[in-house]
Amino acid sequence: MSADALELPHWTGLLARGANHLGPEEDRFDVAVPLSEEEVDFAATALEEVVRQEDLARVQQLELQTLGLPQLWPARLTRLVMAYDRRFPRGGGKLFVSMMREVRFYLYEPDLAAHVRALVAESFSGSTAVVIGHSLGSVIAYDLLRRGEIAPDRSSGVRTLVTCGSPLTIPSVRRGLNVTDGEPLKLPGDIAWVNVFDPGDFITGGTGLSALSPEITDAEVDNGIGNPHSALRYLRSTQVADVIAESCQ
Repeated sequence: MSADALELPHWTGLLARGANHLGPEEDRFDVAVPLSEEEVDFAATALEEVVRQEDLARVQQLELQTLGLPQLWPARLTRLVMAYDRRFPRGGGKLFVSMMREVRFYLYEPDLAAHVRALVAESFSGSTAVVIGHSLGSVIAYDLLRRGEIAPDRSSGVRTLVTCGSPLTIPSVRRGLNVTDGEPLKLPGDIAWVNVFDPGDFITGGTGLSALSPEITDAEVDNGIGNPHSALRYLRSTQVADVIAESCQ
């Protein structure tokens, strides 16, 4: 595939700074920026939905000073992160919290979210056949497609959505999109949906999406132990390459 066949909308900087702050201000999600009460509650609730209860029970009696996490975090969040780290070591819990800050910001800042979707929609053309979304990008791609906010002449050729390392596995994230618990995830028209996941990916809780909808096909990959959530490792997988090749025929 030639380089001019790809479009990579650069929305991450917009999300980090906000729709009305497009200059070089500090990243609001930097680790040095304290979590707000709303961010703490969202991240803790999301962790409660993916952490194993046996792991949580094992850390309940630990002194918080031994956990090696930011001291400004409340005990509820700190213990959940430590419990999650038992399943996903090498800082999986802390990285999960960081990602949930970004996800929450997209979900609960509607003006900014609309601005992000509009930016991504502009990258579509009549020849767009495959949409790939990694991590929060998968949430944005799904949200954009289901809302039908892409001009018909730009979206008519879309055949497949590929999500990689998607936090849509987390009920709190889906509820933020007004998808009620138990409601299947759906796409409009005849767009196929392939979800690629690594069981070691700490952002997804190590699970796929096919259990949430008969319309979603899961494809399991092994991204290694260094960074199983890596976008590059997902994109380099045979599973993603095969889906792209099939959809572009």
